[in-house]
Amino acid sequence: MAKRNKRRSLSGHRRGGFLKKFSLTLIIVAVIAAAVSGLILFETEDPGLTLEKEITYLGSNVELPFKVYDKRSGVKSIVVSLEQQGVKSEIFNRSFERQAWFKPAGPATVAETVNIDTKNAQLQDGKADLVVTVRDFSLNGLLKGNETVKRIPVIIDSVPPRVSITHAQNYIRPGGSGIVIYEVSENSPRHGVQIDDLFFQGFPLDQHPKQFISYIALPWNSEEPQNASVIARDEAGNEGKALIHMNFKAVAKKSDRINVSDNFLKNKLPEFQERYPGMQGTPIEQYLHANRDIRQQNAATISKICSNPDPKQLWNDRFLRMAGANRAGFADQRTYFYNGSPVDNQTHLGIDIASTARAEVRAANSGKVAYADYLGIYGYMIILDHGQGLYSLYSHLSKIDTTVGSMVEKDALIGHTGATGMAGGDHLHFSMLIHGIFVTPKEWWDQHWIDVNIKEFLKPGA
Repeated sequence: MAKRNKRRSLSGHRRGGFLKKFSLTLIIVAVIAAAVSGLILFETEDPGLTLEKEITYLGSNVELPFKVYDKRSGVKSIVVSLEQQGVKSEIFNRSFERQAWFKPAGPATVAETVNIDTKNAQLQDGKADLVVTVRDFSLNGLLKGNETVKRIPVIIDSVPPRVSITHAQNYIRPGGSGIVIYEVSENSPRHGVQIDDLFFQGFPLDQHPKQFISYIALPWNSEEPQNASVIARDEAGNEGKALIHMNFKAVAKKSDRINVSDNFLKNKLPEFQERYPGMQGTPIEQYLHANRDIRQQNAATISKICSNPDPKQLWNDRFLRMAGANRAGFADQRTYFYNGSPVDNQTHLGIDIASTARAEVRAANSGKVAYADYLGIYGYMIILDHGQGLYSLYSHLSKIDTTVGSMVEKDALIGHTGATGMAGGDHLHFSMLIHGIFVTPKEWWDQHWIDVNIKEFLKPGA
């Protein structure tokens, strides 16, 4: 009997010990869970904020791109406001709903671009503070969350720059060129001539420190422009404008017929197959790929080359024309025939000049070499930057005698004619461009046209 009681006592003691250990374990787990929960729910790390650009001035239309991030509890809210002499105007407010408790409750990263228009803020021109406030989902700070505040001193400026036109091109035609000279009342990072959807950057005139010149052009297939003006946008985003009136002259369309023979394809396609190994199909299909798709790629490359001109005028007086006979004109509408049937249509954006094989090619005017290499349908090609958006192009060369970045004088030897690219025989394809738009070279070969349309208005006191 005593032994049974002793065994019961030992068994009860064991169960009691187990319960104590189990209870202690639960308590420890609960304490750890509470501690972990506390670390998650009451984390103390402030959200991050990165401004993607510096802002000093605010006006009618300024974009503020920024990124906020919080990898602990997640982003809860973003508020952007303007403050001036105790007056606060909220211009952006975005909040996020809580998605969880014991893991990040909001997005870890948020990228935004806020469009700031101070007219809606109803504040005065002058000094103010642009304030960006970010909160996270932490329960720290009396349940308000951790907070990051970025205060940026700014100047509110709602007055647009004044633009006055000194001279504007009187007559212009498709494929034609011209200039506009104007003044801007204040420093404006972006200014120039806007013709419908085309923008032509302006550059300072050395002779007139407060004046600017913009070279303009109409593409070969332009209709009469509906809107033309000089625009200037200041650092605050305000835009000033002065309207331009130009007399539009239509031009007659010119057509040309190109016969594509099997012999031409046999001789020409290997050059393209070597540089464009992805070409497939029959010979005529490969030719059409080069004449269409590669032509478009080349046009995009040329536009990019002409997008960063030297700000100074590097040329003077008329551009030289290579001696030789014209073989094709500017803006000729070419229809390509194969086996007697039309297969393609393209526009010839230059003038072809033929003299003797491998004739010397000389710089039409002073400038800087912007390109000197092979480019698709143009073959070996050189582009000279003559400053302020004006370029000349020389293609189908057999040899290039200059290098990118070199300064060349007018009439300097830069290459030799050839038949590279989409050329059927040895000749020079010569083009003029304004901000990447092909224009007729005939105007730039004509000293009288340059005197009347450009030089007359660049004289001191003009």
